[in-house]
Order: sequence, then C-alpha cells, then structure tokens
Amino acid sequence: MINHPNLKLQPAHSVLLSILLLLSGCVTAPSSAPRATAAGNPPAASTRTAPAMPWKDTSAYQSTYKPLPASDVLITNATILTAAGDRIENGSILLRDGKIAEIGQGVASAPGVNVVDAKGKWITPGLIDTHSHLGVYSSPGVQGLSDGNEATNPNTAEVWAEHSVWPQDPQFLLALAGGVTTIQILPGSANLFGGRGVTVKNVPARDVYAMKFPGAPYGLKMACGENPKRVYGTRNTAPSTRMGNVAGYRTAWLKARKYRDDWETWGRKVRNGDKEPTRPERDLESETLVGVLEGTILVQNHCYRADEMITMIGVAEEFGYRITAFHHAVEAYKIADVLAQKNICADVWADWWGFKMEAFDGIRENAALVDKAGGCAIIHSDSAEGIQRLNQEAAKSMAAGNRMGLTLKEEDAIRWITINPARSLGVAAQTGSLERGKMGDLVIWNGNPFSVYSRADRIYIDGALTYDRHDPARQPRMDFSLDLSADAVTTQATPEVNR
Repeated sequence: MINHPNLKLQPAHSVLLSILLLLSGCVTAPSSAPRATAAGNPPAASTRTAPAMPWKDTSAYQSTYKPLPASDVLITNATILTAAGDRIENGSILLRDGKIAEIGQGVASAPGVNVVDAKGKWITPGLIDTHSHLGVYSSPGVQGLSDGNEATNPNTAEVWAEHSVWPQDPQFLLALAGGVTTIQILPGSANLFGGRGVTVKNVPARDVYAMKFPGAPYGLKMACGENPKRVYGTRNTAPSTRMGNVAGYRTAWLKARKYRDDWETWGRKVRNGDKEPTRPERDLESETLVGVLEGTILVQNHCYRADEMITMIGVAEEFGYRITAFHHAVEAYKIADVLAQKNICADVWADWWGFKMEAFDGIRENAALVDKAGGCAIIHSDSAEGIQRLNQEAAKSMAAGNRMGLTLKEEDAIRWITINPARSLGVAAQTGSLERGKMGDLVIWNGNPFSVYSRADRIYIDGALTYDRHDPARQPRMDFSLDLSADAVTTQATPEVNR
C-alpha cells in the first residue's frame, strides 16, 4: 500500500472490473497492433507488404506514467543552478502545466499562481542516478527480494530489470528525500550481458509501468573484468579469463548479426512475393542485442580498468555499435581524452576504491579529470545509501579537483548529477536542466546543495510537489517504511550485487 496525498488509487471493485474485462476479451488492443501467435511470433505478413521486424515492436510493457496533479507555482528569490549555464542569483522559476514556463530574474507572477518565497535557498534540477538497484534489491534485504542478478548464464540479454522491480521498496522514498527524481535501475553485473535496465520517475506507484519514464530508451547492462570471469570461472565454465570475456561478447554479437540478417532476408522474400518463406524463430536475447546494433538501446558498460575500456571500445567498433557510458570506471582519468573523443560518459563514484584488484587505481580526482578533458563526468551511487546523498558525493569530487588546482564551481559539479546523467540515459531533451519547456523536475535546498549541512526542502516532479520536508502529509510512505521522518538517514543493508 502506498500513501501519498497526490496519488489516487482505484477502488478495489474498479480494479476487479478491469481484470474481468481483460479476461473476457472485452478490452482489446488497437486494431493496428500486430496479433501474436501462440509461439510468441508475429503473424506472417501479407504478400508484398513490409513486415515489421520483432525487435521494432515496442507495444509490450509500455509506460503508463501520468504526472501527479500539479498547480502552477512561482518560486522566487533563490540562487538557481540551471545545469545549463551560469548560476542565477535572486532568480525565479515559473512552473506551469508541469513544465518550466519561465526562468530568470524578475519573472512576473499571474493570477491563480501559488508563490513560494525561497529567499536564502538554492534550486537545482532534480538529481538523476544512472546506476541503481532499488526495487530489484529491495529492503528488507532478504533472499526473497534479491532479484537483480540472473547469474545463470554469461549472456542473459533477454531479461529486463523492470520485470523484477518492486515499486513498494521503501528505499525509493529515501532517495526522493535526497532530491533524486529520476533513476536508472539496472540488473547486476555477474554476466557479460546482464539484461535491460529501465529508467523511472521516482514517484509512488502500484507497478513499475506507472513509474517508467515515458519515451526513455532501454539500456543494456554489460560487464567486463573480474565479475563475469569470477562468477563463471568458479563453476569451471567460460568465461574464466578476460580473453574469455571478450570471446563471449564477440560470439554474442555475431549471433545477433545473423539473427537480424535472417529476419531481414525473410522480410525481403515476403516483399518480393516468394511463396511462404520460412519465418525465423524469435530469440529474445538476440533482439536486445539487435536493438543495440540499431541504436535504439544504449550500452551501459560496467568496466573498471582503462585498458579494458579501450578493449570494449574496440569490440563496439568491430560490430558497429557505440557505448553510451562506462560505469564505475575507476581508471577513467587515464583515458579521459579518449572518452571525450568517443563521446562516452564516465559514471563514477566519488571515492570508492581498493575493494578488489581492478579497483586499486581509483583516485578521488577521477570525475574532475574527466570533466577537465571535456568529457561527460557523472557521479552515480550503485548504493541504496549513496543515492540518498548524491549531492554530497558530487561535492567530494569537486573538492578533490579543486585541491589539485582545477578551480571547479558549483555550476560545474551540478552537471555531474543532473544533465550529464540525463544525457547518459537519453532523456536530456526532457529533464536534467532548468530550461524552458523541460519537465518541472527540481529541488529546493535549504542552503548550498554541496554543503553537508544542506537538506532538500521541497521536491517537484513534473511540477507536482512530491516531497516537503516540513509537511508530513507530503512525505509518502510505504507499508515497509519503518521511519521516514525528516531525520531518517539510514536504510536496510543491500545484498552484494557484484560490484
């Protein structure tokens, strides 16, 4: 059960009626939608028509997200970090119809607009975490809620994290209280191909589809290095070495290429009027990889060492796809120029290092050096606790860069937890910065957000006041919430997720 003043759940009888209608066949898909066969394949196309390739069908598991009810609001007298340029002193933001309508100094109010005086406070875009396992490693941290790693085969590209997400995980609300409005939930990193991740808006909901960020592309979680070779090497199966890892990637991409070619050959035969060409069998694993080859699914690649990142870039170039981001990337600073040239983001921690061999060359200046090279630096969490204080993690990285003379400012560091993550997730046109026309996702902080003393006072998602630190009625709770008061700072421990 979820309790939030803006979330209206349907009465039980309405839900039951909807289920009965679906079961009775009274509710149908639009007539234009392809009807699947019992085997899950699309129907044979008519002669000389252009049959749709199965990986292009996006009708399944669509987002049902609807913004919470929002009133127009003008927030005034604040210091604003837009993540799109210089800070705005004594600035104002007008939220109208869930979007940013105006931003700057001296924005005029209008009748019916609620005015919030934020004098002495700071405003930032809503924070974005690109690497989370909330909902798939839920709290309480018990085996029954451990759903993040399908560690049964080196290639499980067919699995989707959204099919494991438990939206009542109370850790979502702790992240919300820390200012996080958008989250990429990923499978774990036991496998060469771990499966699809899902991007969600951090709102209370009954199911993951009501959280799913509308239009956000899927990400494919890949992992290189110690994790897959350790998991499968200890089972006396491939891969057990780094060269075995690379052979596994290449084999999978060859299979995906053949899968795409087989389907496209069948499509050409149908268009040419060939008599009853044999339709290939569907392969969910290869369909995800073909989505990468066609650029509709973004590669989110767990990788620590600089030399391995270079190797993974080589694999991508061999097969004609691109890597969107390297995650963890503790040695990104060694190849910061290469990452900038290849337009690959580095999703890193502020100071995690040394917990396994491939993490031993981690340095605190990592993100700052990637940023200095003109690259896309991102601070991520990979932690149910770290996600609650992404602002402080970014502050640590900024401080480390400044100690080495890089003269970083808040305007630089805010990009690492807002617009750069949005870019990595393929949603930068909708969120991640405070600009006219973008989603009304923002945080009002009671002070400089890079101070350890600052807290998120108010959080708006699509213009709706979703959290208010001073109003218990605006602090949503879950059934498994133990203490979500304004002073709560801890959470249940998350099980090992093969970092």
